[in-house]
Amino acid sequence: MSIILTAVLTLLVLALIFGAVLGYAAVRFRVEGDPIVEQINALLPQTQCGQCGHPGCKPYAEAIANGAPINKCPPGGETTIQALADLLDVEPLPLDGEHGEEKPPMVAYIREAECIGCTKCIQACPVDAILGAARQMHTVIVSECTGCDLCLEPCPVDCIDMLPLPVTTQNWRWDLPRPVTGSARGGAA
Repeated sequence: MSIILTAVLTLLVLALIFGAVLGYAAVRFRVEGDPIVEQINALLPQTQCGQCGHPGCKPYAEAIANGAPINKCPPGGETTIQALADLLDVEPLPLDGEHGEEKPPMVAYIREAECIGCTKCIQACPVDAILGAARQMHTVIVSECTGCDLCLEPCPVDCIDMLPLPVTTQNWRWDLPRPVTGSARGGAA
């Protein structure tokens, strides 16, 4: 029994020592990121779609911080371009049509009866929004899908459709409020 107790205590002490060393190293050798890159990245839609010509939103944020145009993100659209222009104090530009067009929010839908379970769409999805296994039915997690279209091209049986995002209480948006010009009593509201 004492051998087991000694082994457990030895492993516990080693774990505490290594944990302390790793904790110290994490604090001592921390690499600070560029705060402007973090602010730009927070404004981007995080679809990781690559339509801007970069492999994801963080590399595009780094490119913008280094002077790249702010108008290459179709999923973000005019709203994101305006927010980036405000942050960087530059003139907003119209969306660059070469990288796509602004569309309403879309979500992938897999026609499960036609799916052959090849897993190519799973491998292409940058946010892991598709569930499935080899030779099994695949399905999309709607709340995770960013609508980037990257799963469409690799599908060999063309069983994936992009449909408008269903309206729920979480994503429902009212039209902009209209100013009230008067009331029933004839005065200003």
